[in-house]
This record gives sequence, C-alpha cells and structure tokens, in this order.
Amino acid sequence: MKVGSCSSTGLELRRRRWQMPLFSRWQMLLGRRLSPSDLLTPRHRGPRALEVKALARASEAEKRLLLRLLAPFPRLLRTRTRPEQASRPPALSLGGDGRLQRRHRWIIHRPLRAGPRTSERPSATFPRAAGDSPEPPGTTAMQSGGRQAEAPGRGPRVLVVGGGIAGLGAAQRLCRHPAFSHLRVLEATARAGGRIRSEHSFGGVVEVGAHWIHGPSQGNPVFQLAAKYGLLGEKALSEENQLIETGGHVGLPSVSYASSGVSVSLELVAEMASLFYSLIDQTREFLQAAETTPPSVGEYLKEKIRQHMAGWTEDEETKKLKLAILKNLFNVECCVSGTHSMDLVALAPFGEYTVLPGLDCTFPEGYQGLTDCIMASLPKDVMVFDKPVKTIHWNGSFREASAPGETFPVLVECEDGDCFPAHHVVVTVPLGFLKKHLDTFFEPPLPTEKVEAIRKIGFGTNNKIFLEFEEPFWEPDCQHIQVVWEDMSPLEDTAPELQDAWFKKLIGFWVLPPFHRASHVLCGFIAGLESEFMETLSDEDVLRSLTQVLRRVTGNPQLPAPRSMLRSCWHSAPYTRGSYSYVAVGSSGDDMDWLAQPLPSDGKGAQLQVLFAGEATHRTFYSTTHGALLSGWREADRLMTLWDPQAQWPEPRL
Repeated sequence: MKVGSCSSTGLELRRRRWQMPLFSRWQMLLGRRLSPSDLLTPRHRGPRALEVKALARASEAEKRLLLRLLAPFPRLLRTRTRPEQASRPPALSLGGDGRLQRRHRWIIHRPLRAGPRTSERPSATFPRAAGDSPEPPGTTAMQSGGRQAEAPGRGPRVLVVGGGIAGLGAAQRLCRHPAFSHLRVLEATARAGGRIRSEHSFGGVVEVGAHWIHGPSQGNPVFQLAAKYGLLGEKALSEENQLIETGGHVGLPSVSYASSGVSVSLELVAEMASLFYSLIDQTREFLQAAETTPPSVGEYLKEKIRQHMAGWTEDEETKKLKLAILKNLFNVECCVSGTHSMDLVALAPFGEYTVLPGLDCTFPEGYQGLTDCIMASLPKDVMVFDKPVKTIHWNGSFREASAPGETFPVLVECEDGDCFPAHHVVVTVPLGFLKKHLDTFFEPPLPTEKVEAIRKIGFGTNNKIFLEFEEPFWEPDCQHIQVVWEDMSPLEDTAPELQDAWFKKLIGFWVLPPFHRASHVLCGFIAGLESEFMETLSDEDVLRSLTQVLRRVTGNPQLPAPRSMLRSCWHSAPYTRGSYSYVAVGSSGDDMDWLAQPLPSDGKGAQLQVLFAGEATHRTFYSTTHGALLSGWREADRLMTLWDPQAQWPEPRL
C-alpha cells in the first residue's frame, strides 16, 4: 500500500510489502519528527539522485538501524563516482571495534516505478530453491554458541506456531513494523481462531469455543478491538455496562429445577449463592499469605461450609437441599476455572487472577468475527493452514540452499516433512498440547524450570452441549436454567461411576437469544472428567441421557426430545487437548512466568530464538481471550525491541 510521497521528488523506497517514504521510515526509526529537507537534498547529476546529509546527526545506534534498513537496496546505494574519489572507502563501514564509521556521503537513486525485482518479492513460503530443503536435523551442525544470523537488510525470519488469538495478535502487531516482512503463521488445522470457534448451526451462529468477553471495559484489549471493528451491540458498548462490577461471579438462574421434579425456591438459591460467592471472595485474600492451610480452594470452601452448617436451623431435607445447591455452585466454579475439582486449584495464588469491570457480553455475529478481522488485516500469504508442527529444533546453526552463507538458530520441522528455518519462533500452542507432546516437540529438550512449569500448571476441560427444540418448555423471559441434584453434596468425596452419572456434573443451561422465530436453543456447560467422558459417547447416547435429565427435573415425562444437538469436544481435539489453564495445587504464578520466558534463557547464543505466548503464559489473565491476546502482543514487543529499540508501538502497551 502506498503510504505517501516525498515532497516534489516523489522519492519512495519499496521494501518488501511496504511502500514507505524514506524520510518517514527514518522518522519512525529515529523516534523524532523530521521533514524531507532534513534528510534529502535534490542533486542535478545522475539519474534523479538524492544525497543523504543527515547521517552526521545520527547516533551510532541510529546509523546501525539505517544501515540495516537500506542494505536490501544495493542498486539504490553508491558512493560518489568522480574519478578523484574512486579509491575512497565506502560511505559507512564497521570499524575494528564494531562501531559505524562515516567516510563520506551516500547517494540514493530513485527506484524504478515497477518496484524491486521479482526475486526480491516475498514468496508464499520462505525463499527456497525448487527441490532444495534445509539440511536434515540429524546432519545439521548444532552450534549453541553460534552468532545470530541477522539476514542483513531483509529483516528476521519469524514463524508463529498456532493461529489462535495469541498467534494472530502477535502476527498483526509484527506485520505493522517494516522490519518483519518475513513472517509466517503455521496453523495445524484448516481454520484460524484456535479455541475461538463460531459455527453456523440452528439457523444462527453458536460459540463452540470462547463464549463471552469477560470484563468488557476499556482495560480489556479484546473489548477494544471488538468495538473498533464494530462487532458489539449497543448495550455492550454502553458506559453503564462497562462500569458493572460482577466480581467474576456467575449470575443467579431464572429458574432452578431439582432432580425430584420440583422447582427450587429462588430465595434459597440466592441465599446459598450469597454464601458461596462470599467464600470465593475470601479465597482471594490469601495472595500475600506466607502459608495457607488448606492448600486448595476446594478444601477451604468445604471447611467454611461445615462451619456455617453448625448454624443452620432448618429441617434435614432443607439442609440437604442447601448442600445440593452448593454442589451445583462448586460445579459452576469448576467450569469457570476449567478444572475437574476445586480441590485441584491452589488457594494461595487464586487471588492473582484479575477480574476486569464490565458485565460479560457476547458477539451478536459470533466471536470468530474478531479473529476474522485480525486475519483480514494480515498480508494474504502470512497464514499457512493444515501445517502441524512436529519438532522445533533450536539453539542450532541451520542453513538453506537459497540463502548461501546465512545461518539460522531455529528450524521448525512439520508433520508433512516441510522444514522452515527461522531466526525467531513464537510458540502459541495450548498448554494441553505442550503437556501431551513435551518429550518430542522441542530439540534439544526444554530447560528443567520450563518443563516443570508445563507439568505443574493445571489445564482442564470445559465443554458445551447445545440442544435445539421444536417448542420451548421454558418461559419467554428465562435466561438461565439451573439443575440441582438432591443426592449430591460438596462435602462428600465419593463420586459415582462416570457412565452412570456423568450428566450430574452438568450445571444447567443458558437460553440462547433466538436466531429467528422458530429458534429455541439451550446451551449446557459441563467440566472435568465427566466432560471428557461425555466426549467418548455417541451423539445418540448424549441426546438420550439429556432428554431423560430434562424430563426428570421438569417433572414432565412427555417432554419432547430435542430435535438436534451440537457439542464441543476440546479434550479429544488433537491440537488443543483441553480448554484452558488454572493455577493447580503445587504451582504458582511464577510457573506461568517461567513458561513465558523466551529461549535461550542463559543469555548464550542467538537471543529470542523461541518465544512463548498463549493464555497460560499470562499471570493475571490466564484462561481468557484477552490474556491470550496480550501475551501475543508481549512477545511481538520483545522482538520489536530486539530489532528496533526505538520502535513506535502500533497499539497501546497494555
């Protein structure tokens, strides 16, 4: 895209995908406002040559940046060609101490309108001669102390592994900087978005993956982008909605059904919810505690509930119903935290998760509209689909036939045999995938601290089951249906067999807004091992079980069965292996920081070879889409700082 022109001379330099006025690019690199006359003066000799006169004002670091910027254009650069100057040294050179030395002025020739030669244009993949491939890992010299190949003038080759919102966010941020024209995103599947997945079904769009923007307010980058792209409704954008403080708690149900077929008093539900969420708030107060007993959120909650039970004066049936309601709220919290049991969630760091203000909102046309907008902003050949990665070879010295004399510290080997050498790789795959493939995904293996972090951080499953009905059995104003199993209690540790009672982990159903007049769809949530067991069942078995559940709790044995069903299966998805992360007992926020640390971590060899992003790498926003997006921005900023310390950041650094 043409950005502008340089005064009356019309000087433009085409660098890969960008066409940016030379003085504008220098202005960006130097970090100060310049005018064309500060840098360029028309000369009357030569083919419309322009003489740079501002190099004397630049610092050594700035000269290095300018040299790197102009190196791809050898035909545009030449020293004076007068006979008496033919033997002079080049205008800029590196002295023995590595510092740039200025000999005399450079002359920059205006390029042809047709732009650079075809061989200089970026291809769909990194440049590689036909039939050639990098040396196989087994025969490539592994030089851990090798100097980083900087690909002079062409910028670094960067690979992003994973096309979820973290990878897309990193790619979008890097593409806005002219140094990163050699960028590819390797996505294992045929679609972008990762755990953001909207599907057209039931005559509308349903969220198989991420459902809400949690904390839709000005501090949330997902909310900001969604508003910028015009993807949200008027209510979600209202200031009133952004100021609501929910504390991260799920709202009360519209109706509550008990397993005996009767409705549960909403006053009793509200009383138990008030107790439960007050205890949840207390668990967040242990963040600075030197020692916590008990170690898990679940054990703390159960201990406090036993204390409250001593003051209950109702009959035994009411006490039993209260415990059943609390068990449902435990299951709700399991869905929120993405865990099988709150006994697995560490108490001390639980309060480190940050809840943003704003009433959670949805995307009227689907969450995937956000990732589609991000992807649409990328150059068309950046995304590479159906390209699962097998192994990331790092801390090496890899060569490529099409780039003789150049070495790369990283080689990404794909399942189909393709290999991509790179200077930097940003790994954004889900933590569940890393846990599954930890022993084979990196060569050499990861440092011990990072391996331990991957093993200790929790990663669970939260699935959805959508049911479509011919006619609704719920009231028109109903939004949330709670299901309470009266034989369940959070104080009982014994669990029934999964095949007999997996459906009892289902917390209830949310009523989806109607897509059209005949649209009547419920969305149920289920987490943990029961959720994973559900994935092993057939659609017919799941539909039969839930039909029986609804007939039982509504007390209507003639309730018509749903006419269709759709469900997510995140645990069995090969490139996900679950839903999202939590801080498990035995881990802390420090483990997430360890996971986020780039490699190599010892300061030896080429820097920032392998970087890590994704929701599990964000210490305070883990398990969220905004945490994932921010982590992608974070790693992009790392690379921009390395290659251009004075870069102008394309987005607010949140």
